[in-house]
Amino acid sequence: MAERFMHGVLFDHSRTARIGLPEAVFCEGKSRESLLALLREEGLDPASPILFTRLAPEVFALLPEELRARYQYHALSRTAFVRAMPQRPNGSVAVVSAGTADGGATWEAAKTLEYLGIRHSVYEDNGVAGLWRLTSNLDKINAYDVLIVIAGLDAALASVMGGLTSRPVFAVPTSVGYGAARNGETALAGMLVSCAPGVAVLNIDNGYGAACAAARVVNLLNREA
Repeated sequence: MAERFMHGVLFDHSRTARIGLPEAVFCEGKSRESLLALLREEGLDPASPILFTRLAPEVFALLPEELRARYQYHALSRTAFVRAMPQRPNGSVAVVSAGTADGGATWEAAKTLEYLGIRHSVYEDNGVAGLWRLTSNLDKINAYDVLIVIAGLDAALASVMGGLTSRPVFAVPTSVGYGAARNGETALAGMLVSCAPGVAVLNIDNGYGAACAAARVVNLLNREA
C-alpha cells in the first residue's frame, strides 16, 4: 500500500506522484514518544524522505547522538530531514524577510526549499523602515523566478515588494510585534488588504506552506522545460 499507519500517523507516500510534493510531518502537538519513534523508524527511510516541521530542539535532543547525526536539523526553523529531494534543474526562489526577528518562518521556508531540491537564497532585514535595504537588493531579488516575502508588525513589505516585481509573490505574516500586532493577526490583515495586485497570502508563520506554494510554480517550470 502507498499509505502506512504508524504511531498514529497515516503516511501519504503517494503524495509526490499525486501533487508533486512529498510527505511532511507537523510535529507540534504530537507526543514525544510518537515523534521519537517516527524519527527512529520512519524518517530514516532513504526511499521515502520525510520533512519534519515544528520539531522542537528539546525533543530532537532526546534522540541518541548517532541518530541525531544522521539528520540535517536546523534549530531556528525547527526542521529536520535525512536527505533532500533531487535538485530541480529549473526555477529559483528568493526568500525575503523584513527582519531577523522573522527568522523562524524565514528559515522554515528556506529549509523546506532545500529539502525540496529548489535553488534559493535568503535576503534578511529588508524592512520598510529602512527602504534602502530593500532597494539595494532589488536587482538580485528580481533575478529569481518566485518570491516569498515574510514580515510581521504592519507587514508593509509585502505591498512594497508586490509593487516592485513581476514575479509571483507568496507573503507570510509573522507573529512578531508588540500589543496591537496581535500575534500576527495585524500582519495577516495588512497583507490580505494589500493594494499590490496578485500578492498571495499564507497563514501566520507558515514558512513551510509558502515554500510548497513556490514549489508548485517551480514544478511547472520544470514540466514545461
